[in-house]
Amino acid sequence: MKKLITVIAAITTAASIYAQHTHKAYNLSTSEKVVAITILAEARGEGEAGMYAVAAVIAQRSFERKQTATEVCLKKWQFSCWNGKSVKDLEHLLKVPQGKYAISLAKNVKQLSRQFVGYANHYHATWMKKKPYWAKGQKPVKVIGQHAFYKL
Repeated sequence: MKKLITVIAAITTAASIYAQHTHKAYNLSTSEKVVAITILAEARGEGEAGMYAVAAVIAQRSFERKQTATEVCLKKWQFSCWNGKSVKDLEHLLKVPQGKYAISLAKNVKQLSRQFVGYANHYHATWMKKKPYWAKGQKPVKVIGQHAFYKL
């Protein structure tokens, strides 16, 4: 009987995890879409570590500013992908291969390890010829892929 209960619990857990990693855009809340789209727009070419790092920065800003992750993402001039764009404009990003992982991060953003990026609350692409004004004189706490992360 114990084995049967253990097997049923394992199957239920696996099914739950699988369900979280599949998606249909209409099954997501607007908040989950916003966070997932932000992660994809900022880091879909950076692999899972890069995407996780961007999500961790969103989580850190949310924690520090006492705002929702969606408020952080949509704050004017914070993430360039939202400058003059709407969810409808960017929703196609959810269908790229990295979309499933970004959705998983978005659904669990409050539980992510902010320590992964050294509690960084800012980042920029390392390939930028001119660093953002806020990065001048600052030392990154971490570099992951083509992003430098800062705790300001």
